[in-house]
Amino acid sequence: MIEPMVVAENLRKVYRQGLREVVALRDVSFAAHPGELVVISGGRGAGKTTLLNQVGGLDRPDSGEVMIAGRRITDLSEGELLRLRREEIGFVFPSFGLIPVLTAAENVGVPLRLTNTPVAEREKRVEELLTLVGLADRADRSPYELSEDQRQRVAIARALANRPRLLIADEPTGDLDTRAGHRIMELLRTLTLTEDVTALVTTADPALIRYADRVLQLRDGALSSPQRAWVEPREAS
Repeated sequence: MIEPMVVAENLRKVYRQGLREVVALRDVSFAAHPGELVVISGGRGAGKTTLLNQVGGLDRPDSGEVMIAGRRITDLSEGELLRLRREEIGFVFPSFGLIPVLTAAENVGVPLRLTNTPVAEREKRVEELLTLVGLADRADRSPYELSEDQRQRVAIARALANRPRLLIADEPTGDLDTRAGHRIMELLRTLTLTEDVTALVTTADPALIRYADRVLQLRDGALSSPQRAWVEPREAS
């Protein structure tokens, strides 16, 4: 059996708003395997972002555990979590998060600078990634000179800079039109194969779930069809 890249077991998260408690996650369990594209679908307030935050080590669950590549991250210190996020996980957000004063190439190279990657190796990796996302001819353009679709492609390239084994993309098509949204999902589908990365992608758009190897439907913080944490991977489509 192929060992999962991600295992989440019985994740529960409760937020307090004054005297009121809001249950954001209700005993969520699932697994994602190497090279698998898992789409987490659901409407606004379903708990999609909260779930990604627990898996990515950006927040801690109130109960339950997360394992990445066999390592229980819910037991890690803040310093260990920071190192894990920097070395093992790439993040993509709907607002792109690009640095306006840097070029596309410089934005992609930021994570490599943080890990003190040698200049020649950094430049080679940046060129490789911009070619992979179809933007080699836009390397010297600033974010303001790029379309929203292109900005998201730069953001995806940046997330892959340090060769993470897990890519977490929270509504990566949320600010894009329909055609651009499909292009981004097609790109993510391709990257799980070419970069050998596991991808967890949230979306509220039912039209985009066809790109997934597997779909997890969240509703009011719970999976609508409860999953066992350890499941056999589906063949990539």
